[in-house]
Amino acid sequence: MPSKKSRTIIPTEGKPSAQILSELENMRSTDIKWKEGRVWSLVYYVNEEHLALINQAYNLYFSENMLNPLAWDSLRGMETEIKSMALDLLNGDDETVGVITSGGTESIFQAVYTYREWARKNKSQIKAPEMVVPVSIHPAFEKAAHILGIKIIKLPTGEDLRAQPNAFRKAINKNTIFLAASAPSYPNGVMDPIEEIAQIAKEYRLPFHVDACIGGYMLPWVEKLGRPVPVWDFRIPEVTSISADLHKFGYAAKGCSTLLYRSMDYMKYQFFIATDFPGGIYANATFQGSRSGGPIAAAWAALNALGKEGYLKIAREVMDTADKIKEEINKIPELKILGKPCMNIISYTSVESKPDIFVIADYLEEKGWLVDRQQFPNSIHLTIMKHHLPVIDDYINDLKGAIKFAKDNPGATSKGNAALYGLMARIPFRGMVKSNVRKLFEEMYSNPNSKGNTTTKDKEDKSYSPADNGPAWAGQLNKFLIGINRIFGKK
Repeated sequence: MPSKKSRTIIPTEGKPSAQILSELENMRSTDIKWKEGRVWSLVYYVNEEHLALINQAYNLYFSENMLNPLAWDSLRGMETEIKSMALDLLNGDDETVGVITSGGTESIFQAVYTYREWARKNKSQIKAPEMVVPVSIHPAFEKAAHILGIKIIKLPTGEDLRAQPNAFRKAINKNTIFLAASAPSYPNGVMDPIEEIAQIAKEYRLPFHVDACIGGYMLPWVEKLGRPVPVWDFRIPEVTSISADLHKFGYAAKGCSTLLYRSMDYMKYQFFIATDFPGGIYANATFQGSRSGGPIAAAWAALNALGKEGYLKIAREVMDTADKIKEEINKIPELKILGKPCMNIISYTSVESKPDIFVIADYLEEKGWLVDRQQFPNSIHLTIMKHHLPVIDDYINDLKGAIKFAKDNPGATSKGNAALYGLMARIPFRGMVKSNVRKLFEEMYSNPNSKGNTTTKDKEDKSYSPADNGPAWAGQLNKFLIGINRIFGKK
């Protein structure tokens, strides 16, 4: 029988600050060394000076709570300025409105919630609401649909990995409440045909959400560099909302995203107000109640520190680097790039699945790279960022070495064949993916001493290996009504 792990409890006496900080440094010493450029997602980094700035800005507003936005004039002003900058970047007008959220998942969730509430008011005959999206849409839509009781219709993409407008047209029915597409899709960096889908939304008088969480703060700069980017933002009249993450290519602190609407005609359905709480009238414009001022201050600092020229410079550097990576991959006959990526996101796979792309991934991991594995088709994902610039030649050399290894060892098999988005991990058996992921999460979040803990049994069954896997206001009503347009409304 395995011995029980000692339970961590609050220490009887507090530890000295220096000791606590030392322990934290020791704990993080085994974490991913992302600054060395060996990680291809998760962290969006400019340089140490910018990191220090957003850390300081965040800490200045660490304790401020935007539960009541009327209590903090400075944060309300920063939020208004951030939204104004976002609306300018994404070609909004004087009617365009928005809010800052904790990240892309919340932005997407709130958009789905808003359109459900909009449909309840404007399409009251619908009792079983549905949304129509391409299969490449972010899983946060499916998560929101599950929580909110909406059926999600996921459509296959074409050979170019883009959404197919005709499939949207066929899928729309009397229960459809809105459409959504990506700019671009995360897996392959390809743009869905936003203009064509927008015309279908117009024809059926449906709201149309564009998920630009990954591209919203990069595509405008790529376009300004003179590179081909299809129109996708509020220049298209039928686009009714856009999600775009500041903590990605806005280079702000986690977690910070923007959710923008064509007008208050849509956004008003996002507000939640409870009037019978003994503690006072409770109202929120976002899913969160308490909301730290830190991410808002850090985002404001990032936008003002980099400026247009700073963002353009970074975009030029990473796009040039992406070109170099694509050129080198195209020189390797065993590999091919999937689709036609429009920004600094690339995915590649092996030609006719030979060699196994996950054998390539295993080799790269042995060389110290943390690999993002994808599925349908099996592939490797790269999000090229500024801190990758010094290590691109090393990556290409190791990639070539991986190809040579696979050719010299034709019988080699991969350690695993299922990718975990956001975890960059492996699970061995495709047929057991869902159950294995659930077990993994049960173990990650369980009490190690619980009678229901299955750690020992699962390790004995060897159906998965956690070691391998190592792996997301309260105020008075009159003030709220007076301030609502000022806080969440026009520029």
